[in-house]
Amino acid sequence: MRNIAGLDDAARRMMELLMEAGRRNSLRDPLAQLTETLELTPPQLHGVLWLGQDGPLSMGELARRVGVTEKTITGIVDRLEREGYVQRERDVLDRRVVHVRLTPRGREASDRVHAQAQESLGQFLGLLEPEERTALVRIFEKLVGRLSEFPAPHPETP
Repeated sequence: MRNIAGLDDAARRMMELLMEAGRRNSLRDPLAQLTETLELTPPQLHGVLWLGQDGPLSMGELARRVGVTEKTITGIVDRLEREGYVQRERDVLDRRVVHVRLTPRGREASDRVHAQAQESLGQFLGLLEPEERTALVRIFEKLVGRLSEFPAPHPETP
């Protein structure tokens, strides 16, 4: 990453601002309330959200997206499969690769999670003026563009 003067100060100030915002309003994941409703753990909920957003994913890619190891994603997918949210499918070209896809129940849950996340984010961004929201979106677009310059990290393997 770039070594920019004042980067440490900016990171420190962002941390201070996030802590101050947390004192005023919980910074808890806006999807957390759905974990109780759907009876899913946060990693399971995030897995359903990623599968709904991007379609079937390999176990390794799903592990990377959820932020867990491939060994851990196996347990997550096991429970999601038992509860009827996902199904596993072998890759046609490489039988060693397993893809995970949403079932109709999983699609319904994903749509609900996506709508809740969008509503929560809309409420949060509603605290800003329209031109401030535009600027913030532009900054995030720049950050995402810069992140795409780096290869995605590989999930840990046992």
